[in-house]
Amino acid sequence: MTRELRVPRFLAALPAPVRWLAVPTALACTVVVLIGSWNSSADPAVDVPEPRGKAAESCRALAGVLPQELLGHARKDPSPASPYVAVWSSSPRIVLRCGVPHPEGLVDEKQAEIAPTVNDVTWWPEQLADGGYRFTATQRAAFVEVTVPGGALANPLDAAAALSDAVRTTIP
Repeated sequence: MTRELRVPRFLAALPAPVRWLAVPTALACTVVVLIGSWNSSADPAVDVPEPRGKAAESCRALAGVLPQELLGHARKDPSPASPYVAVWSSSPRIVLRCGVPHPEGLVDEKQAEIAPTVNDVTWWPEQLADGGYRFTATQRAAFVEVTVPGGALANPLDAAAALSDAVRTTIP
């Protein structure tokens, strides 16, 4: 019993050398597309705040003292670079935004008194839908937001705590 190899009609009309190259060419194109989609520089967009006046000055000062490594995660800022955003690559990533608007959940300044304080910086916590947290430094000339997605760190407050000294020294 021998099986006959049947060539599809659309390929049978082509000369033999073209038929032989059709499959390897299709595979090579697939590989190129897959490798192109794995581009590590592709970074989801970060909403860049636009602070003004003293808040903008304070945020630029903060950008100059932020660490290149945060809790073992290397800094990898988004493109285009902004003095108001810092990103530490991890999977998932930790994002600091300076000059953000007043947190929606913080309706009364007395609420900030019960928020955790690290090195004289009060961090207003908000739990995110993905299980992560957003910490916003309150009672400062500019609001500083640190977003720690679920699973990025064992204790999400560690990221805000590690950045507290930089916030305290640059943002009055």
